Amino acid sequence: MKLVFLIGDAAVGKMTVGQELMKITDLRLFHNHISIEPVIEIFGYFHGKSINRIREVVFEEFVTSDNYGLIFTYMWAFDQKSDWDYVEHVTNIFRKNGADVYYIELVAPQEIRLKRNVTENRLMNKASKRDTEISNQRLINADKDYRCVSNEGEIQFDNYIKIDNTNLSPELVAKMIKEHFDL
Repeated sequence: MKLVFLIGDAAVGKMTVGQELMKITDLRLFHNHISIEPVIEIFGYFHGKSINRIREVVFEEFVTSDNYGLIFTYMWAFDQKSDWDYVEHVTNIFRKNGADVYYIELVAPQEIRLKRNVTENRLMNKASKRDTEISNQRLINADKDYRCVSNEGEIQFDNYIKIDNTNLSPELVAKMIKEHFDL
């Protein structure tokens, strides 16, 4: 069993890279909005407790399945202890069941991410992003409020790489990940 954490800022390309990685491996994709969108639809707003409970069930059931592994996308605020704790918690769910865990951080500047924020694939998979004016403002505000790019040497995990995917296709990034970690 494997857990592949795809981490990075809003609209950096986590889901799209995850989709491409799923095509070339036996990994399954659980991008963060798979749990976010239904909760927003039901509650009418982001209800973090429900989202986390849904994720917890998926993680616990998946790790005991016969599947090869899971790709999970996550926007990690490195300046928030609660996010560090959450990553450790998810990691532990998989590790206690003998899984290997890999961390891939994607980075790209805000101007690139604003362009990616309105792509057809993103809007098709993330209903909450379809009001692009509001979504763009959330991205800009998140950049002001949180640090979602790690500092040099901050991530001390084994099996970690940082990829600047500003000028790289999702297909190429997925291939780089697959080859780097022999997935």
